[in-house]
Amino acid sequence: YPVVCLDEQPTQLIGETRQPIPMKPSQPQRYDYEYERLGTAVNFMRTEPLAGWRKVNVRQTRTAVDLAQEV
Repeated sequence: YPVVCLDEQPTQLIGETRQPIPMKPSQPQRYDYEYERLGTAVNFMRTEPLAGWRKVNVRQTRTAVDLAQEV
């Protein structure tokens, strides 16, 4: 019998407010800690681990209707 799993993960969408500082010899590229919040999203992942199958859907809302449509 197939084993199907469902998982959901809320995600915060962020953007950079400044350009990264380019890398120099013996130093990696640097990023500023300041960010701009661009909203949220919800990742719904369905997977069948024994078959090696998965599918991810991203939605802007997390309501009972969204969950019912994923199931």
